[in-house]
Amino acid sequence: MASRKPSIIERIAESIGLIPNLHKEEPAALDSLTEPGQLTNFPPPEKWDDWTEYEAKGWPRKVKKNYMIVPTTCFNCESACGLTAFIDKDSWQVRKFEGNPYHPASRGRNCAKGPATINQITDPDRILYPLKREGKRGEGKWTRVTWDQVLDDIAGRMRKAILEGRNNEIAYHVGRPGHEGYMDRVLQSWNIDGHNSHTNVCSSGARFGYAIWYGHDRPSPDHANAKFILLISAHLESGHYFNPHAQRIMEGKMNGAKLAVVDPRLSNTASHADYWMPSYPGTEAAVLLAIAKILLDEGWYNREYIETWVNWDEYLKKEYPDRPCTFEQFIETLREVYAEYTPEYAEKESGVTAAMTRDVARGIGEAGTRFASHNWRSASSGNLGGWAVARCLHFLHVLTGSVGTVGGTSPNTWNKYHPKFFDTPPAQTFWNELHFPKEYPLSFFEPSFLLPHFLKERRGFMDVYFSRVFNPVWTYPDGFTWIEAFSDESMFGLHAALTPTWSETAFFADYVLPMGLASERHDLNTYETHAGVWIAFRQPVFREAARRTGKPFTYTYEVNPGEVWEEDEFWIELSWRIDPDGSMGIRKHFESPYRPGEKITVDEYYQYIFENTKGLPAAAAAEGMTPLDFMRKYGAFVVEPSVYDLHLKELSASQMEDTSVDPISGVITKKGRGSA
Repeated sequence: MASRKPSIIERIAESIGLIPNLHKEEPAALDSLTEPGQLTNFPPPEKWDDWTEYEAKGWPRKVKKNYMIVPTTCFNCESACGLTAFIDKDSWQVRKFEGNPYHPASRGRNCAKGPATINQITDPDRILYPLKREGKRGEGKWTRVTWDQVLDDIAGRMRKAILEGRNNEIAYHVGRPGHEGYMDRVLQSWNIDGHNSHTNVCSSGARFGYAIWYGHDRPSPDHANAKFILLISAHLESGHYFNPHAQRIMEGKMNGAKLAVVDPRLSNTASHADYWMPSYPGTEAAVLLAIAKILLDEGWYNREYIETWVNWDEYLKKEYPDRPCTFEQFIETLREVYAEYTPEYAEKESGVTAAMTRDVARGIGEAGTRFASHNWRSASSGNLGGWAVARCLHFLHVLTGSVGTVGGTSPNTWNKYHPKFFDTPPAQTFWNELHFPKEYPLSFFEPSFLLPHFLKERRGFMDVYFSRVFNPVWTYPDGFTWIEAFSDESMFGLHAALTPTWSETAFFADYVLPMGLASERHDLNTYETHAGVWIAFRQPVFREAARRTGKPFTYTYEVNPGEVWEEDEFWIELSWRIDPDGSMGIRKHFESPYRPGEKITVDEYYQYIFENTKGLPAAAAAEGMTPLDFMRKYGAFVVEPSVYDLHLKELSASQMEDTSVDPISGVITKKGRGSA
């Protein structure tokens, strides 16, 4: 903005204080502490042990601050975007969080929730020490206890239950994820069917719609390379993986892709769209089927893909045995089946204009194999039959052949890393009907909202119940039923709330156990944020800082604020105490792969995973480091830069061992399960 001289009236008003002085002389700009370059906005990693920058609150004085920078990942949604913690080397406190440019998904960029981690770790009301209930549940009376007291009490109770065959009276109820397979092996080592989740009131509707198509329960869109992107609900700014997805959606748009958003609200996402399709809630499937009809009628379908990968001949023989079994007949039959789903029909059902539906269908048809989409919660979870939204959406990918292609949408498992563990306990031998009741055989995930009702009916008992970063009193629609159950010791014998914050659920627990936030815990992260495969390492930054500076410690809670711990070490210690002499067969699953007979450490747990991660040992060796030290330094690693067309990869001879191939459908079955 061009400067101008103030008028006489302005000067007089400023001098007597009627208005602020807007014409003060500005101080000279501070000199940059780093040379300009590609990473000007990010400190180079070779300086992360001793980084100097000006103190923002010191202006206009030039006050330098020295930091140690340690990478970790955000804990405020499932995206697990990269963070770097700036530890003040004078006060030994985290001063701020910024992005991690070496994180393959977030690439140094964060939404507001990432830097807001500083507010969480400095919250004056946060829980810093393990607490035990005094008085009745819900009275709010607590006594500080030691971790040893907590572990001995819970382990003794669990040991008794397992030895008495009451395995189903132990449960782990998860809210925020992050372990990436860690907890599954813990529960299997205990031989309990104890996993419960909130997924049935979250994403299970959408997952079911995808799973019945091809066995994978989430989509992985390649937004950056798409020519047309279709989003159901406000995905870009409030859905799964929204920061990594938002970046790539905008990249796609900058490269010419068109964006359509089906959402009743003019959301932030819809405001960026080329086509905003404000449907009535629950009518999204009608719009999608109208698009499918147009693709069929106009010939905008991918014959090669459908003819090769769809069981069209089996469908014709079963449903229309009197018709010729030809692909042309199959297409004509589909046109008949979907004839009623016209754009006008969809307009009447949804409110989305027929003209816009036709425009979007044309865009999808022209995009062909470069059509990307995403659907989560909202439309699929908030409406009866919402699973059909995901099913109808994937139908468009099948028609266009945009499954697993560049710019298309892949199965989520193609873009998730599956770690190799040092030990894999056998599967549980107990089935817990409190989690999967027989009267709901088609439940895709645990109908966990029914748990307190089952307990009230005396269908079971929870002797030891862990709620992990989860607040069912608030999350489920019948929170008062949960309060009633939590308050009754004949339903919940011992309730341990593993949580970084107070909650309505923790208030009714017997133990409130402080677990770390983003910068205070270990986790392995890997998600389907784009067409590659990556892993990220969430780590306790003070633990890593102590290691770098040679400060002795044994457990994470010794270097965290207060005595805040982490689940990874907690489960190791608890399992070791449940089976102190190894007679129960639990202890052996927590023995070090490097020191036979001794208890594994959390460092050894991740050391083994990283040593067995494709490409990571070589990348670490190139820098003269171990794989674990590489991940401590950079916080993330790209396992595969891109993954496409895995369905075209020929199965190996070992994969084909003990299989049978259906001569008609071509489905390959192994150990009773279809695999292709």
